[in-house]
Amino acid sequence: ASRKLGYSVSQTMTLAQKLYESGKITYMRTDSVNLSQDAVKAASAEITTAYGGNYVQNRTFKTKSAGAQEAHEAIRPTNFAINSTGNDRGATKLYELIWKRAIASQMADAQLEKTTAHIAISNSAHQLVSQGEMIKFEGFLKVYIEGTDEEDNNGEQQSTMLPPLSQGDALALKEMLARETFSRHAARYTEASLVKKLEEMGIGRPSTYAPTISTIQKRQYVEKEARDGHERPYKIVELIDNKVTASTKTEITGAEKNKLFPTDIGMIVTDFLVEHFGVVLDYSFTATVEKDFDEIANGKKKWETMMDNFYKEFHPLVESTEKLNRKEVSGDRELGTDPKTGLPVIARLGRFGPLVQLGASLAEGEEGEKPKFASMRKGQLIETITLEEALELFKLPRTLGDYEGKTVVVAIGRFGPYIRHDGKFASLPKEDDPMEVELERAIELIEAKRKSDAEKHIKSFNENPEVQVLNGRYGPYIKFGKKNVKIPKDKEPNSLTYEECVELEKNAPAKKGRGGIKKKKK
Repeated sequence: ASRKLGYSVSQTMTLAQKLYESGKITYMRTDSVNLSQDAVKAASAEITTAYGGNYVQNRTFKTKSAGAQEAHEAIRPTNFAINSTGNDRGATKLYELIWKRAIASQMADAQLEKTTAHIAISNSAHQLVSQGEMIKFEGFLKVYIEGTDEEDNNGEQQSTMLPPLSQGDALALKEMLARETFSRHAARYTEASLVKKLEEMGIGRPSTYAPTISTIQKRQYVEKEARDGHERPYKIVELIDNKVTASTKTEITGAEKNKLFPTDIGMIVTDFLVEHFGVVLDYSFTATVEKDFDEIANGKKKWETMMDNFYKEFHPLVESTEKLNRKEVSGDRELGTDPKTGLPVIARLGRFGPLVQLGASLAEGEEGEKPKFASMRKGQLIETITLEEALELFKLPRTLGDYEGKTVVVAIGRFGPYIRHDGKFASLPKEDDPMEVELERAIELIEAKRKSDAEKHIKSFNENPEVQVLNGRYGPYIKFGKKNVKIPKDKEPNSLTYEECVELEKNAPAKKGRGGIKKKKK
């Protein structure tokens, strides 16, 4: 679903849950790759009806996942005669994908005719090789063609049909092209490829994959994002009519889409855990625990013994790390010395994210000049930021000038670069560099923010300035300080009185805490 439809792991499981609850598919939290006998018969009947008996080939598969339980059969439609379902576009696409995969698993192989031509060179021992193929029988390709997780290789691997050739034919060289290529770094994980890796290593279960992927993102250990590539020159040499020409062209390389990138906090937490909890962080540990759980469930092992063995080793590690202070786990990295002041420049993790520090921290009660701090820009990491890049950050905040008698300042904060004017803030778009933005552009952003705020604001009340009726992402709502109250559909936001707002706030259902437990008032 991630590769073919672009769905995240959590989105896929949510849609699959809806399909399961509506009786369209079987249980989706399964690690089995085989269908039940009844399902195989139903799939075969549908294939025969839709494509013909020669397309049927019943088969079983062997899981590649270490420690797979295979407690349920593979995900499949409950009725193979239905190849599309529902009005929800997202769920329909997922259902069609499940239907195609299940049907294709019981279809015959595609039959391809491949031809390889070896072309000898009259004055060289080297050979030129060309391959072509054509489909003789579509088989499972009739309904589904497998895609690829990674980017296309610019057509390099695509097969083509060869022209008619006979052994011994003399071929005249019309043209030859040589293109400079570069090796690729190991691909970054996507949500889907990370789940696949967890399966291969026997870590986790189908029911835990989606929560695991969501948790590491919510805790900001990793970020899922797209990153722009950069231009890179490459050389082309052509031989046409016995003339050799060389040229240089450029290509975009390094672009990433929906990939998982580690953050500074993720790397620091990982380093801390590897250093102090190496046994638990070992890949084999989780797989071993999963195996122990299976043996406990099957009555082959007592849970008390398993927990006792674990606790004896784990608890002392917890006690030893309780004495550590924040400084010891902040990931400090000294970059060098500021040539102007002679003070050390340090990159580290602060309360609101990664930052650079000019000057050493003062001990409690120590007098002296306090260090200066500057937030890092998006994409900068503690491990890789240079001294020159860090010193540039101390040029912010930067005063751009005055507007309406108030100072306009550009700075970088917890959520990125912004413009500050008259106590209000406007975010700086990623195409604007805070080091280069000018007053004129800042004024444009200030006015755009004012317009946006005006459209958001519906009304406020003299009785209490903290009570406002606003337009939000999901429609109008009432803001009571930090609390938001939904406006009923039968109420007109523009005509609400202060008393009606108070009444709606009073009768608003209490918000639930984590785990569905209502928060108690102190």
